[in-house]
Amino acid sequence: MHPTKALYRQDAYCKLAPAKVLALTEEGHVVLDQTLFYPTGGGQPGDIGVLTSVGKADTQVINTRNDREVPGQIMHMIEQPCELVVGDEVIMHLNWEVRYRRMRVHTALHLLSVVLPYPVTGGAIGECLTEAKIDGRLDFDIANPDFDKAQLSQQLQAMVNQHANVSNEWISEAELDAQPDLVKTMSVQPPRGAGQVRLVNIDGLDLQPCGGTHLANIGEIGSVRIRKIENKGKINRRVRLVLDA
Repeated sequence: MHPTKALYRQDAYCKLAPAKVLALTEEGHVVLDQTLFYPTGGGQPGDIGVLTSVGKADTQVINTRNDREVPGQIMHMIEQPCELVVGDEVIMHLNWEVRYRRMRVHTALHLLSVVLPYPVTGGAIGECLTEAKIDGRLDFDIANPDFDKAQLSQQLQAMVNQHANVSNEWISEAELDAQPDLVKTMSVQPPRGAGQVRLVNIDGLDLQPCGGTHLANIGEIGSVRIRKIENKGKINRRVRLVLDA
């Protein structure tokens, strides 16, 4: 079976697109020929939404992940029962509200790695349960931290207020290997296997490989601040940010 065409890489703002059902797994997951849904990876959760098909009940996509056995194939985890069969034509409806919040946080995390230029040992996007808002965090390898949340928040917001454009470019895996400083994350390596690696370029501010979804302009992040700084080991510091709107 061919790899799933990843439409979210071409246009992270696309909310609606057609697809064809190629397979339904024993677990009940749906494989499509192409998808808008970003699969769980790199700390970013999988997208959710709905698949519609003429004459059939709507199919709820509750998570999306990469196939563990077939490289490049994306699995759509769905609520049961499901009326879809192989060959069905569907329309994908992305839950845009959820995706857009994640795009804003993900792009903000790239800026956080600029404000704090230390090796990144981990990161994730998730819901901030105490404030009912979406948040994100990066873990940094820092020997002697002396940070002020308010000062870091001001630096981060000042960067957002530059309204820099975000674009993608591609380099070969060999070119990336020749420029190891581009990779900031120690725990998550950029997606490989296709011969090329995507670089996310925040104009004048940041350039790093990443497979996630990002904004077109950092001004869309809006109001952001550092919510918490935690000690997670002798030299590991977890820095959490949150969007205020």
